[in-house]
Amino acid sequence: MPPERLPPAQPAYVLRGHTSQVHALCFAHNNSRLFTGDADGWLVSWSLAYKRPTVVWRPHNSTILGLSVSGADRVITHGRDSKLLVWKFAIEDEESLDKILPVDNAPENCKKPEILHELTVNTLNFCSFAWCRDYHDANTSQQIPSSQKGHPYDILISVPSALNSDGIDIFQLPSEKRTTTIPADKTLKTGMVMALAIHSQPSKLRLLAGYESGHTIVYGHSRPENKWQKLYSAQSHSQPVLSLAPSPAFDYYLTSAADALIAKHPLLSTDTAVDPATKPLQLSDTKHAGQQGLRIRSDGKIYATAGWDARVHVYSAKTMKELAVLKWHKEGCYATAFAEINAPAADD
Repeated sequence: MPPERLPPAQPAYVLRGHTSQVHALCFAHNNSRLFTGDADGWLVSWSLAYKRPTVVWRPHNSTILGLSVSGADRVITHGRDSKLLVWKFAIEDEESLDKILPVDNAPENCKKPEILHELTVNTLNFCSFAWCRDYHDANTSQQIPSSQKGHPYDILISVPSALNSDGIDIFQLPSEKRTTTIPADKTLKTGMVMALAIHSQPSKLRLLAGYESGHTIVYGHSRPENKWQKLYSAQSHSQPVLSLAPSPAFDYYLTSAADALIAKHPLLSTDTAVDPATKPLQLSDTKHAGQQGLRIRSDGKIYATAGWDARVHVYSAKTMKELAVLKWHKEGCYATAFAEINAPAADD
């Protein structure tokens, strides 16, 4: 049957438990769990086998801007209360924690996992944190043999700068030290940082940023030089960038904004700055303004956005053409997430 004649897609299952908008999503533990964070600061871990909550707690007293999982027993949450928290939480801990959902009047004093790290960060921008593995010592800039590292718990965290919302701070964990501040670009009027991604390899780092002005910038950091430089910049959007996502192969990245455009940008392996005249690889006018929460599936074939129109839009990563529109929500959508393709099977 031609795609235009297919019946509207219906949810396979609806998880009900939050009393405010869900702003953050994350699949975890080989797709056996889905973490959801809402505008009131509540986090729910759902069993996808049984479609039931396994743990509920309130990490923040304001909107959860972002959440992620590092390793088998670390959960990272970032709230509008200016806190970024790393929690010690594994599947084995679920039995000892509360499961009462916010919709069922979860108690404020419910038992919480242990907090391992707490950072005070800038959240004026509504910009979620980004993180990656840290393959180098934060103080010496020397690569650390994996046998001597606390892998996978040595990580880098990027957030808007506490001193200037146009700049970017990078912290290292577990040291909790701010290792770098990338100042605002003096040659561009970018406005505040709105979206971030960071990627680490043994010899280099890449930081992707989207800005209030519609600009996006790629910063590169090479060792042992230990310097950051601007490698690429473009102003593809007329409105603030709302989200960005690198491809799984890290050979391009996408940006979405308050306008209706989605832009595909180059990610080069070289540490040489790209010609300032370099344009985005591709621009797509989706006709849908206000797309955020952009995520690319792990096989690189499709990506999705959450829209102000209360719909999830699914696109081909190759052609950037719209493949599906998922309509169920009555109000705006704020986040999307894909389960890992070909993830190892996990016992619930």
